[in-house]
Amino acid sequence: MDCGIKKGINIWSFPADMSIVDCMKLAKKAGFEGIELALSKNGELNLNTGEEKVRKYRAAAEEIGIVINSLASGLYWEYSITSNREDIREKAKNLIKKQLDFAALLGADTILACPGAVGVDFKPIEVVPDANNIDFFVGEEIIDYDVAYDRAVKAFKELAPYAENKKVFIGIENIWNKFLLSPLEMRNFIDEIGSEWVGAFLDVANMLLFGYPEQWIKILGSRIKKVHFKDFRRSLPTINGFVDLLAGDVDYIKVVDAFIKVGYKGWANAEMCPIYKQYSDQIVFNTSATMDRILRRA
Repeated sequence: MDCGIKKGINIWSFPADMSIVDCMKLAKKAGFEGIELALSKNGELNLNTGEEKVRKYRAAAEEIGIVINSLASGLYWEYSITSNREDIREKAKNLIKKQLDFAALLGADTILACPGAVGVDFKPIEVVPDANNIDFFVGEEIIDYDVAYDRAVKAFKELAPYAENKKVFIGIENIWNKFLLSPLEMRNFIDEIGSEWVGAFLDVANMLLFGYPEQWIKILGSRIKKVHFKDFRRSLPTINGFVDLLAGDVDYIKVVDAFIKVGYKGWANAEMCPIYKQYSDQIVFNTSATMDRILRRA
C-alpha cells in the first residue's frame, strides 16, 4: 500500500548543462510529482537572479504540472555558518535569507540549509574527490565543536523569525561535516533553537557511516520537514560510495516503516550523482521507478 510520501527529485540529479525548465519537464515525464531546485553562485538560478525571473520558474512549474517543493544550495561549503571568520558567517546567514526569499517566490515550503561544520574545506571542489579521502573536500578549517554548536544555535535562532515571516521552513541537513553526528544531538539542537520553522532535512544515506536512518527517523519524528533519498555502500566509505537506490546499504523497508510510524507524509527528493554515470536521463526514469517500489506504489 502507498505509504503516502510524495515523490520528488533534486535538480542535482540531472545533467549539469540541462536548463531548469528542461529538468522540470524531464522530471514530470519520468513520473515525479515534485522537484527541488538549487541556488548557486553563477548558475541559472543564482544569488543575483531577479524576482521576475524567479517567478517565471514557478509559472513554468505550474504549466508543466510539477511542484517546486524545496530550494537547496551547495554554497554552504564555501559559506559556513560556523566559520571562524565573521564575514563568512554573515554570508552564510545572508544566503539562508536569500533562499527563503526565493523559496517564497517559487512556492516552495522548505529550504535546505547546512548547520555549519567542525571540519571541512570551504572552497568549492573542481574535480572528483580522491577515493581514499573520506571528506568531500581537501583541506580544512577546523572549529572547536562547542564553539561551532553555539554559533549555529545562535544563528538559527536569529534566522527563525525571518523564516516565519516568509512562511518557509528551514530544513537542517545531516551531512559529512563532523558535526551533529547523532539523532539525539540533532533533536536537541533543533529543540534548543525552539522554532517550528526550523527542523530537519533528513538525508537517509548520509549517516550510514555512523548510524542507522530508521533510528534518526524515530527520534526526530515531527521535526523532519523534508527528506533526501539516495543510497550508500559502507564498504566504500568515500563520496564514491553513493550509488543508485537499492544498490547500497540503506534498508528502505525499515526506513519507510519508520516514516509510517512517525506519520511523515511530506516529500522525499531523490538526490542522485549523474557526474559518475552515462545516460543521465535514463537514471531519472530508473530512479522514479525505484522510488515507486520503495514508496510501496508498485
